[in-house]
Formats: sequence, structure tokens, C-alpha cells
Amino acid sequence: MADRIKMDTPLVEMDGDEMTRVIWEKVKELLIEPFVELKTEYFDLGLNERERTKDEATVRAAEAIRRYGVGVKCATITPNEERVREYGLSEMYKSPNGTIRAMLGGTVFRAPILVKGIVPYIPTWKKPITIARHAYGDIYKNTEALVPPGGAAELVVTAADGGETRLPVHTFEGTAGIVQGVHNTDESIESFARSCMAFAIDTRQDLWFGTKDTISKTYDRRFRDIFQEVYDAEYADRFRDAGIEYFYTLIDDIVARVVRSEGGFIWACKNYDGDVMSDMVATAYGSLAMMSSVLVSPDGYYEYEAAHGTVQKHYIKYMKGEPTSTNSVATIYAWAGALRKRGELDGLGKLADFGLKLEIACVKAIEGGVMTGDLYEISRLDLKQKTDTVTFILEVGERLRGII
Repeated sequence: MADRIKMDTPLVEMDGDEMTRVIWEKVKELLIEPFVELKTEYFDLGLNERERTKDEATVRAAEAIRRYGVGVKCATITPNEERVREYGLSEMYKSPNGTIRAMLGGTVFRAPILVKGIVPYIPTWKKPITIARHAYGDIYKNTEALVPPGGAAELVVTAADGGETRLPVHTFEGTAGIVQGVHNTDESIESFARSCMAFAIDTRQDLWFGTKDTISKTYDRRFRDIFQEVYDAEYADRFRDAGIEYFYTLIDDIVARVVRSEGGFIWACKNYDGDVMSDMVATAYGSLAMMSSVLVSPDGYYEYEAAHGTVQKHYIKYMKGEPTSTNSVATIYAWAGALRKRGELDGLGKLADFGLKLEIACVKAIEGGVMTGDLYEISRLDLKQKTDTVTFILEVGERLRGII
């Protein structure tokens, strides 16, 4: 079509697994390709392809984001023992998201998508809570082992000059056990702090941060100290000028305060905390599929993704030919965000505007009473209609045509 919006630079497109892979193709076919001359560098990150390439496909995708600056990713399976057997894998591959985030650095920002009729389960929440998740290290780059009865574990740190510091972890007398080693770097924590503080200033939102430094007096304390040092040296005056606050307290106190709050702030979380709390926040606002997610790298890379799983139960139904009503909003927002950012970086106003209007069309469909089953169960709209997976995407397309 001659009137489709043109692109200059490709997006890095990363396909995924199960039901979200089905949705991925439908969103492209029905919502993007009729309006945009889509240019992508395609990578299949489905579990079969990761097995075939011994996970080299994931590494190549991250390298491509470094070249092109913007990527968009479908949800993927992080295999456990059951998935290893199901797919006949030669190893238990690590999270593709973890691999990509480790290669790009930066921070993952996740925010709930608010629509009329969907009321948060926590009645005090009036505004979105944005989760800023550290995207490096901790258990996502861990080393772990089973320890036989009578075994012992030590933490050994070898200095550059060869000197060793040895710290006992535990002696497993009379029982087997488990041991895990995690790490982080000052450079990554500093980048995390700067990303969060810059985002807070850009969005004029308070920034909250919490760790468990009363228990983890070295590891978690390092996070607290670096955040404070970066804030004092680089951001204190800018926060004051913007009329916003940086607030630190223990992670358990943060959780209690979040529940009592009205929202409208950024909650900075260590990697694991952010993984868990982003799902909690998304569900409390309505649905796991109602959350945007973008990795922002300090080197200027952006990776947009659907911030939920691959919806295995719906995929099993789909493969049996049974109807499904799977929420595609997070996938649509991932594509919309990536196209908008690609347009901004390349100076293509029409492309950036299309990304924004795709989000608006999605919201209009839901607020107009058309929604998938997860939202139908909780929507307070008087007139509402439960649709199947593809019908919802088609309804978004109809509203998109009405505003472009």
C-alpha cells in the first residue's frame, strides 16, 4: 500500500513462545502491517530455536539491539525441569530477558495501563505505580549447586594480585543442602540509580527505593549507599527544583507504604524484587497483561516487551482448536512503544504518532466495552462484551482506523 508509513531503520524483532507467539503474529498482521511498511531484523527466540542454536539466537538479538537501538520482544519460556523434558532440551537455558538485560544494561520500567471500568483491587490507588527494575545480576546471573551431606561451602574472593579472602558459608553436617552465589557491580548499580533518577525528573514523580540492608549489611547496603551517593552528587538540586522527593526505607516498609499509598510514584526495585512486585502491581491494577514494559539502557538502547508469561493454558486450548480469550494489550503496547521510539530517534513524526494512536485505540476498545475474558470478569462497565483473542485485536484495528 502506497500510503503506509515508511520506516528508515529496522526494529529488532524477537519472536517468542506459545500463545503469545500466536498473538504476536496477529498483532503484526492486523494492527501494524496494514498501516506501516514494517522493517525488522527478525530473531526467533522460541524455545526450539534457542535449543537449535544453543541460545546463540538470544545473544545475536541483543547484539542487534546494540546496532539498531530499538527492539521489541515477545514473551518467552524460561525452562524449568518440566520444560526441559517437554521440549527435549539439552540444557536448562537461562532467561532470555536476563541475558539481553545483562548485555544491554539499564533499567526496566513497568507501569500499569489504566482504563475506565477497571478499578484497582487496592482502593487507595488512584494513580499508576511505575516499577523500576534493576536489569542486571542477583539470582539472574547466579551460580548455584547441590551440596552433599557433610559438605562445606565457602565464599572465596581472589584479588587482582592473587590474594584470597575466604569466608565460610555453611557446613552441611548430617544433611544435604543447596548453595547459591550472586553478584552485582558498582557500575551497574550506579547506572540503575541514574536511570531511575533521570526518569523521575522526566516524569515529575517521587522516587522510592528499598533494600534489606539491616540483614544484608554488605550486599544490600552497597545498593543503598550508591543510590545515596549518586543522589547527593548529581540529583539533589534537580529533584528539589522539580518539586519531587527521593525516599529510602527498608523493602518491607516500602511494601506497607505502597499498599497504603494513592500511587503516582516510581518504585525502584532490585532485580528479583522488581520481577515479583511488577506482577503484584499489574494484577492489583487489573491484569498481568495490562502493563507496559521497556528496558532503558544508559547507552541509548531500548527494548520493549510484553511483561507476562507465554499463557500456556490458553495455548493448549488453542492447539486443540478450542476458543481462547487471551489479553493482547501488553503485546500491542510493546509494538506501539517500539514504533514510537523508532520514530522519535529517526525523526519520523508519523511513525511516532502511529505508536501513540495504537495505544489510544487499544484503550478505546476496552473503554467501549470490548475486552477479553480476564478484563470482562473485573470490569465495572454496564455494557461490556467478552471477545475471543483475534476479535479483540480486530476491534482495536477498527478504532485505530477511526483516529489515524
